[in-house]
Amino acid sequence: MDAISLSSLSELTGINLYLLVVIAIWSLAWKIAAMWKAAGKKSLAWFILLGVINTVGIFEILYIFVFSEMKLDEKSRKKSKKKKK
Repeated sequence: MDAISLSSLSELTGINLYLLVVIAIWSLAWKIAAMWKAAGKKSLAWFILLGVINTVGIFEILYIFVFSEMKLDEKSRKKSKKKKK
């Protein structure tokens, strides 16, 4: 089985080679940021999902700005309930 090079991928998809490189860098940057955040929160399930699912950064951006913040809200509610007691 032959390995697919960027130039052959560019020819197959009809997308400019430079655009493919920019998309790959964009996706990788968001993936690293999201996985870093999931690791910092010790969330193994999210870390694995972020590593496996490739959506050109969309899933990673949602995790960083939506899903990870939802966890913070739940933790802050629990802390405020403990302080009231």
